Amino acid sequence: MTTPNGESSVESKSSLAALAPLQAVLFDVDGTLCDSDPLHYYAFREMLQEIGFNGGVPIPEEFFVENIAGKHNDDIAALLFPDDVPQGLKFVDDKEAMFRRLAEEQLKPVDGLYKVKKWIEDRGLKLAAVTNAPRPNAELMISKLGLSDFFDALILGGECERAKPYPDPYLKALEILNVSKDHTFVFEDSVSGIKAGVAAGMPVVGLTTRNPEHFLMEAKPAFLIKDYEDPKLWAALEELDKK
Repeated sequence: MTTPNGESSVESKSSLAALAPLQAVLFDVDGTLCDSDPLHYYAFREMLQEIGFNGGVPIPEEFFVENIAGKHNDDIAALLFPDDVPQGLKFVDDKEAMFRRLAEEQLKPVDGLYKVKKWIEDRGLKLAAVTNAPRPNAELMISKLGLSDFFDALILGGECERAKPYPDPYLKALEILNVSKDHTFVFEDSVSGIKAGVAAGMPVVGLTTRNPEHFLMEAKPAFLIKDYEDPKLWAALEELDKK
């Protein structure tokens, strides 16, 4: 299948050029705006070891990536504590409090974030942060990164009918911003998040901040980038500008 200018539809989607004119950009938060997964992993590892999970053996990072990263806390609680979900929900609440203490001191933006922020601001695009994180976490991270005035809306998976990997949070963002999925793209770093953006009908630029490329590719992103300095991203944005 080809577009009127002869490009294959896959190439056009990958380059983002088919979105012209661009109306909006949607960002995940954890792992997409900031490299927060190491802090989440540390908190889970320490607190699960304390209560003797996995026979007291610290969970490996692979377990965290495959079972926890990008998922909503309700699902994590059910996975880690299948026989006592209320205990699981309390555990994840306590873990989030530990994460926020760590984030206050250690949170750093993904490389190139402020460069892509300027590109977006220069074009007057609409913005939303769309996350499975609890509100206190999301607001803390956005504030610590100096982005409180950057986003027009903050959409929480926990405040939608279904969280990521379902499309509901991204569909809600489109509705709130009053923009078309055909003129919007998404930045995401997890399998769960990429699946949600794709299911909502938008191309997703995947960041390989922490999650392995082969995992992310299974979720069908438009393309993957290392960070916001990646030449692949800027080539795609330049092509979009030309349109």
